Amino acid sequence: MYIALSRLMRNIVFEALAEAARGGEPVALGIITGVTGSSPQKVGAKALFYADGRIKGTLGGGCLEAEIQKRAVQSLRTGQGATFELVLDHDYGWDDGLLCGGKVSGVIVANAQRAGEGFWAELADRKQTRAWGVRGDFSITVARSDAPAEWLYLETVTAPCALWIAGAGHIAQAVAPLALALDFSVTVFDDRPALANHRFFPPEVELQAEVWEKLLAMPLLSAPCFGLIVTRGHRHDGLVLQEWIHRPFVFLGMIGSVRKARAMFEHFTQEKLATPEELARVACPVGVKIRSQSPLEIAVSIAAQLIDKRAELAQKA
Repeated sequence: MYIALSRLMRNIVFEALAEAARGGEPVALGIITGVTGSSPQKVGAKALFYADGRIKGTLGGGCLEAEIQKRAVQSLRTGQGATFELVLDHDYGWDDGLLCGGKVSGVIVANAQRAGEGFWAELADRKQTRAWGVRGDFSITVARSDAPAEWLYLETVTAPCALWIAGAGHIAQAVAPLALALDFSVTVFDDRPALANHRFFPPEVELQAEVWEKLLAMPLLSAPCFGLIVTRGHRHDGLVLQEWIHRPFVFLGMIGSVRKARAMFEHFTQEKLATPEELARVACPVGVKIRSQSPLEIAVSIAAQLIDKRAELAQKA
């Protein structure tokens, strides 16, 4: 069974594996492969265990992780992989309150760094969809449909979802770094080069500064794309919406009040700029209702809505 990459973990474990491979440092990779009932982590959670006690990533923390770490260090000593199945109740004498009542199964791969720096670096880069897994003999390899095998774990790593932000003002400046931290690839569009500038945005944000006619003609990326319209005024918001509403965005949100949305949507309907069905897909006001006021609070409310819509997308996949 293929599963998607845990987005909140981003590339931490893969990057650490590439680094361990580069330095020839032995590490054990732990992966949650099954969950029944309540658990502090989901299928696909990963952690890297070092011989000196360091851990990168997480399998849930607390005594659960401590128990798996003990087994991982043993795997490093013997060089042998292992599977595990742990019941989250009193059976293990856990006393830190981690008594979820569920059951967690997983796999531990000793010397996971041996898959090679290039292998792990490619998964960390996530430039293309890539399937990989752990075979029944605990070897790690690329998963191909023409090479049937017994698998202990399979995963498909995909490129991060894209977030296109129209407007480079205060809201965009607050949303962009939050979206990056939440594993979106972010592009900001504005016709003002003075604002679409890395003085106001992290270097990882792609900036596009041009006249709106050229900006709005840019084709969407192949990855699932979310749109956010937060320009400097109603006129520019409407200009962007008139084009983006016809694009296959997974989610399209626009800053503004209920009154603004009603007036703009009525205009779009009367002028036949969009159908009622297309307008119904636009979230305006964008963001969840948390009584936000400051740009950062508004950004948090927008980020929460993006998380929810991305999870909904993953559920449908």
